[in-house]
Amino acid sequence: MLLTADIGNTNITLGLFENAEYKKEFRLASDRDLEQSEYENLLRTIFKDYKIDGCVIGSVVEELDEKFTNAIKNVFMLNPIIVSNKINCGVKIIADNPDEVGADRIANASAAAKLDIGAVIVVDFGTATTFDIVNDKKEFCAGIIIPGLKTQLKSLYDKTSKLPQIEIDNSPCALAQNTKDAILAGVIRGCACAVDGLIEQCEKELGTNVTLIATGGHSELVSKYMKRKFNQINPILTLEGLKNIYDLNAKK
Repeated sequence: MLLTADIGNTNITLGLFENAEYKKEFRLASDRDLEQSEYENLLRTIFKDYKIDGCVIGSVVEELDEKFTNAIKNVFMLNPIIVSNKINCGVKIIADNPDEVGADRIANASAAAKLDIGAVIVVDFGTATTFDIVNDKKEFCAGIIIPGLKTQLKSLYDKTSKLPQIEIDNSPCALAQNTKDAILAGVIRGCACAVDGLIEQCEKELGTNVTLIATGGHSELVSKYMKRKFNQINPILTLEGLKNIYDLNAKK
C-alpha cells in the first residue's frame, strides 16, 4: 500500500491507497513538540495491520520535516518521496521564487493538472484558504492566500477584549442581531464573498473561464453562501495529488 502524508499546520492527514483506489484516512495533530520516537510509536500503532511499501510526504511544517521523515524510514524501512518543486510534479511551477510554494499547494496543482480539463482554480479551505491556479498549459501560474476560517476566529478572540471564542457554524443571517451571528456572518459569509470576488478577478486576468475545485474541511460550508458554485468538491484532492507525484517519481 502507498502511504500519503500531508503535513499541515493543524493536522497530519495520512491517506492509504491500494493501486489506484483510495482506501482509508487517518489524522494526527501537527504536534511540533512530539519526539521522533513518539511519532514512530503512533505510526506502528495506526498501521500495524497494513503493509506499507511506498510513501510520499508533503509538508509545510519545517519543524516536523526531519523527525517525521526519519520516523517513516525507521518504521517502514523505506525512503519516502519528499514533495518539492525540484521533482517531477506533473505541473510546471511559474513563480518568482518556486521554493516559496508549499508542498500542499504543489499537490493540489498536480491533481488539477492530471485532470486535463483546461484552466483550474483549486480553493483549499484549511488553516489558510488558498487558491492554486493552473492554466491550460498545465502551469501552476499563480496563487492567493487568505486567513482560514479558524484562523480568523482565533484572531478576533486573541486580539480583542470582549469578543467571545466561538466555533465554526452555519451563518443564520447577514443582518446579525447578536455577537455570535455577527462574527459568523463576517467570517463565513465574508469568506464566501471574497472567494466569489477573487474567482471573478482571476478569470479576468487569465482571459478564460475556469473549472473550480474545492477541497479542505470547510469547503461544503463556505460554498453554501457563494454565488459561484464549485464544479467539484473533493476532500481528498491533496492526497490524490501526492499519489500522482509519487507515481511520477517512484521508478526514479
